[in-house]
Amino acid sequence: MRVLVIEDDAEVARHVAKGLRESGHVVEHADNGRDGLFLAAGEAFDVIVVDRMLPGGVDGLGIIEALRRTGNETPVLILSALGEIDDRVKGLKAGSDDYLTKPFAFAELLARIEALHRRARSAAVETVLTVADLEMDLLSRVVRRAGREIDLQPREFQLLEYLMRHAGQVVTRTMLLEGVWDYHFDPQTNVIDVHISRLRQKIDKGFDRPLLHTVRNAGYVLRAAD
Repeated sequence: MRVLVIEDDAEVARHVAKGLRESGHVVEHADNGRDGLFLAAGEAFDVIVVDRMLPGGVDGLGIIEALRRTGNETPVLILSALGEIDDRVKGLKAGSDDYLTKPFAFAELLARIEALHRRARSAAVETVLTVADLEMDLLSRVVRRAGREIDLQPREFQLLEYLMRHAGQVVTRTMLLEGVWDYHFDPQTNVIDVHISRLRQKIDKGFDRPLLHTVRNAGYVLRAAD
């Protein structure tokens, strides 16, 4: 994990940096708001630890607000001697993810930093889905199998996305009606069969192994091997 520590108190900064490095993390340090903002905005960090009160023309809240305005969502933990509820609320409203008052135990600081990192990783937006050699780019809405682009209609794309998000899991007709068509009743049509057939032709025909399988009396499953 790469951590930026923006702290003007040399003793606190040394203590935090030493502890983080001993825990196996990479640490960068800035001792004023201006340099801290420059580093935070210009480099990639997993977590930023920032003091509330800083010299250099920009305080901790200013750094956070500037980062959030530019879309930088790096988790930020505020360190501060200001521990009143109003101070904490201001920090959170500015865009921080956690707030720890001084003095603090390093063990607690480390636990909070690692929790922020785990949370950020689990919340990361998934933009590409992959099953075997089938790949779906959710941003460009391009589907490829073995490098070959596959042209899908909007509903076919939705159906494949649902199946890929549930890869390896048997998906029932009811699940597809609700998850793809937003039907909460059975329309008594063959709409699913038609779309599954079309999708199978597009993603499986001409390839060595099928990915889309019918599970008798159960539903369908997208998986690498039958």
